[in-house]
Amino acid sequence: MQRVNAGMDRAEESAMAAAARAGDEPAFTELAKRYRPELQVHCYRMLGSLDDSEDLVQETFLRAWRRRETYEAPATFRAWLYRIATTACLDFLQARPRDRRVAAAGTPGTTPPAAMIPWLQPYPDRLLDEVASGSETETGPDDAAVAKETIELAFLAAIQHLPPRQRAVLILRDVLGWPAKEAAAALESSVSSVNSALQRARPTLRKHLPERRLDWEAAGEPGESERAGLERYMAAIERADDAALAKMLGEDARSGQQTGAGGHVDSEPALVEGREAIITSWAPALHGEHALEFRFMATHANRQPAAASYVRAPGWSGFHPFALSVLRLEEGTVTEVSTFPPGLFPAFGLPTEL
Repeated sequence: MQRVNAGMDRAEESAMAAAARAGDEPAFTELAKRYRPELQVHCYRMLGSLDDSEDLVQETFLRAWRRRETYEAPATFRAWLYRIATTACLDFLQARPRDRRVAAAGTPGTTPPAAMIPWLQPYPDRLLDEVASGSETETGPDDAAVAKETIELAFLAAIQHLPPRQRAVLILRDVLGWPAKEAAAALESSVSSVNSALQRARPTLRKHLPERRLDWEAAGEPGESERAGLERYMAAIERADDAALAKMLGEDARSGQQTGAGGHVDSEPALVEGREAIITSWAPALHGEHALEFRFMATHANRQPAAASYVRAPGWSGFHPFALSVLRLEEGTVTEVSTFPPGLFPAFGLPTEL
């Protein structure tokens, strides 16, 4: 489906694209600015890292400006930028191979929580909202680029198991809905090669998706039940109420903590499986002589409820950043908690102290 920016018709965009190709830097900058939010999401899906996606979208624009003469109508300026962004991400991954050994963590046959993947970071919903509101198709708003089922952390964790080119094919074809011919052109490959890569990628993806995500059902944005569940979760920890936490956590719930989470730079990644084991592992921070006092701010990441935690230890005058926890809730029950370092707070517009 042809996509046009809100407030700009096709003729205007074509004229600006032609001017940009001819070396009109203000025209190029205007077009780049309009497509920046969705291109960053594309780079984020490819790389799994918010920080890296910011760098790669900038790299995309640098490459595009240097190669502006390669843009040719009737191809859209958007599609041309996506091609460059995809190549830039593939080059990045080739130069910096990801360590996929983390796939072995956790229960055999399952994918560990997103936080167990060292480079994976959550993506602020406020940035996703810019994509959903910034452009539209002929039939209305185009939310495919930020649909929950392909932006939530479970999906991002699952596609990390795909080789980079298979990942690129799956994102272009199944997430963005590009025809095989366009995906092949973007990857400078053949249609048969693209179709073959997609056939290999889909079973691998399904193997690593949670059972309830196998059909990629559209779950929508966080609803009232998820917001209520998040509030109960935060209140239970603030009260250090183990009984309330036990009611919220699923029997087979999992908690994954990334390196640096919990406010300690040198902390190790940790995976805890099962309701009782999670409550036991959290007990030292909630009870006893060295217990911490918790305060929370609600936020959202990857179209999921998230809790930004701040702590005050005995003798401290204020509450300091502790961690960002993204929750997966199913029918009001917390089934997974992925906890990330507090260094992400500025990206979410969160204060550095309470």
